[in-house]
Amino acid sequence: MGSNEMLSQDEIDALLKGTGLEEEATKVNEVSDYLDDMEADALGEIGNISFGSSATALSTLLNQKVEITTPEVSIIEKNKLPHEFPQPYVAIEVTYTEGFSGSNLLVIEQNDAAIIADLMIGGDGTNPDPSLGDIHISAVQEAMNQMMGSAATSMSTIFNKKVDISPPKLELLNINAGEGTDAIPDSELIIKVSFRLKVGNLIDSSIMQVLPLQFAKDLIFELMNPPAPPEPKVQMPAPEKEPVHQSASRDAYQDNTNQQAAPAYNPPQPEYEVKPAEFASFEPVQSANGERRNLDLLMDIPLQVTVELGRTKRSIKEILELSSGSIIELDKLAGEPVDILINRKIVAKGEVVVIDENFGVRVTDIISQQDRLNKLK
Repeated sequence: MGSNEMLSQDEIDALLKGTGLEEEATKVNEVSDYLDDMEADALGEIGNISFGSSATALSTLLNQKVEITTPEVSIIEKNKLPHEFPQPYVAIEVTYTEGFSGSNLLVIEQNDAAIIADLMIGGDGTNPDPSLGDIHISAVQEAMNQMMGSAATSMSTIFNKKVDISPPKLELLNINAGEGTDAIPDSELIIKVSFRLKVGNLIDSSIMQVLPLQFAKDLIFELMNPPAPPEPKVQMPAPEKEPVHQSASRDAYQDNTNQQAAPAYNPPQPEYEVKPAEFASFEPVQSANGERRNLDLLMDIPLQVTVELGRTKRSIKEILELSSGSIIELDKLAGEPVDILINRKIVAKGEVVVIDENFGVRVTDIISQQDRLNKLK
């Protein structure tokens, strides 16, 4: 307001439009307020390259055409996340263990996660169970593990250093209900990179990467300011030998030629007693004590022990069509004893047991010791 207590034209226009302090309070954060165009493009390119390889890994797992394209970078305030994610989602937390210090979050819609889980366990993805049981969560977690493993490999190439991650942690994210909020980055300003996710004709949605603003800036800085390559080691030339005076060398040569060669010295050779080699006899011994003695010589020899659950035959076409989640039917019935093989020869049968956290086999039927020895021949 001017000194003459009259409103300026700009103030009058603001009052007519209903703007003012309320506009400042509802102002939306723009990416350009924190990242310039080059930095925003760099962040999108990091995600584009990383998720490009992730799409290949996911396509192999699901046996479907997968496309992850068109990254869009935006910035949101943490207290406005309920408006960004109003419905239930699935959040996958990824922590970097080597190469970077930080973590980010992958967010996909719960229905999309149900379709991926159904495809992973052998379904066709058309009628997925949206409730996501334990087996479905494990399937989605494995899919995300393969995706982020491929993404870490791509980042190693981008940043020219080894990048590794811990196994991703999966949680159901429902911000309005207060579920899964512990996985959200602890930062007031959060970067969201959204990608378009297409899986065959089943999914046409978005997958979002959520990370703190400072971590995003660190990634951009390392990409735009790569470390200088180490300087090559300079190998010092070997010191030159002092030249030998030719005349002195020639005089020494003449002196040597004028002298008679000294007789060679032959030291006395020790006398050795030579005897023919004698080896232990490996002929079969008839006596029990002799047989036992020969057998004791072989007791420490390691043998390959294999437990065979079953066998089957498949054509080359069927083998090439196998993928993660495929089921191979064997020639044995459930509960039937398994075969125990020594050096690829069956010597016993047994049943599978669990000892602490390891598998084991309880022997239920075994051939005699003599037959076992014959099998080893």
